[in-house]
Amino acid sequence: MTRTLDLTDPATGEVFGTSSVASQSDVDAALESAAQAFAVWRRSTPAQRQLALLKIADAVEARAAEFAGLEVRETGKIRSVVLEEEIPECVSALRFFAGAARQLEGTAAGEYAPGHTSVIRREPVGVCAQIAPWNYPLMMAVWKIAPALAAGNTVVLKPAETTPSTAVLLARVAAEFLPAGAFTVLTGDRDTGRALVRHPVTDLVSITGSTRAGIDVATVAAADLKRTHLELGGNAPLLVFPDADLAATAEGIVGAAFYNAGQDCTAGSRVLVHASIHDDFVASLAKTAAAQTPGVDYGPLNSAAQFSRVQA
Repeated sequence: MTRTLDLTDPATGEVFGTSSVASQSDVDAALESAAQAFAVWRRSTPAQRQLALLKIADAVEARAAEFAGLEVRETGKIRSVVLEEEIPECVSALRFFAGAARQLEGTAAGEYAPGHTSVIRREPVGVCAQIAPWNYPLMMAVWKIAPALAAGNTVVLKPAETTPSTAVLLARVAAEFLPAGAFTVLTGDRDTGRALVRHPVTDLVSITGSTRAGIDVATVAAADLKRTHLELGGNAPLLVFPDADLAATAEGIVGAAFYNAGQDCTAGSRVLVHASIHDDFVASLAKTAAAQTPGVDYGPLNSAAQFSRVQA
């Protein structure tokens, strides 16, 4: 019996559906299919890869409302933001990498033996296992698959277990324009991701996630020298100098810290302020935050305790 995971609407807390947890046999089948597709896709011309990505972009654009509905239900995002900002970015990225597919060049590397010319030839890596996060489910899926497919690789993508639906729809849309097995989505949990990483067919692993997850992936991938692409967590400090416009800076920092509910890899996580303006800046920051979040009690507006990570 296939194991499933509940899908919950974060706006209401209601369970609205389920997704399957891929078994080891599912992982084996997806990767073997990707390997077979690679033998075909790697020999496709840049023009063929470009055309496929352009058609996928057009299809995503045409079905924007459908993608937005799924994204909103699983993430709690504002529908207008998804439609006006995120889906256009996805379409743009697909079209960008469609163009990039025809820009890959070889480079002459000099003469090392008489009568021979040495060149650097770019070759696709192979089967790419990709693990995407939950904060931008569709955009992260596109950012991962588009460059890989443009370069002639095949992909098995595992979306976050809480937000799989737009990735599944993306795979269904893309299947019309790609060879069978060139792009597959496997839903599941951490064990599904681990199975993809350690599988002998996988040539490259790409993950966007925590530093801990990156360490786990790099450790497993090192066993057979798989290539890795790790986009991991970190700090994004904001620097405030003595000549800054404090009100404008405070407004910008609040936006940088809390855009997408603060669920952003570039969200401002620390503020480093020149000592000479520290107290005035903290007051301005608290006032701005209070104005943008009515009903939240921030205490005295000049209380540094309310912003304990603002460092002088």
